[in-house]
Amino acid sequence: LPRTELTKKLWAHIKKKGLQDKKNRRMIHADELLKPLFGGKSSANMFELTKYASKHVK
Repeated sequence: LPRTELTKKLWAHIKKKGLQDKKNRRMIHADELLKPLFGGKSSANMFELTKYASKHVK
């Protein structure tokens, strides 16, 4: 799966679950699915999302 497709799928999940911070839209709150991707952190900014996803793409 190309990184671009992975990013699209991650954003679809984030929007479906309402995980974007209401005030600071750059912040994403991790649910149980995203927490391992974020290295155990409870939130990450949108720029970190791509960095974390890249670690899982060959």
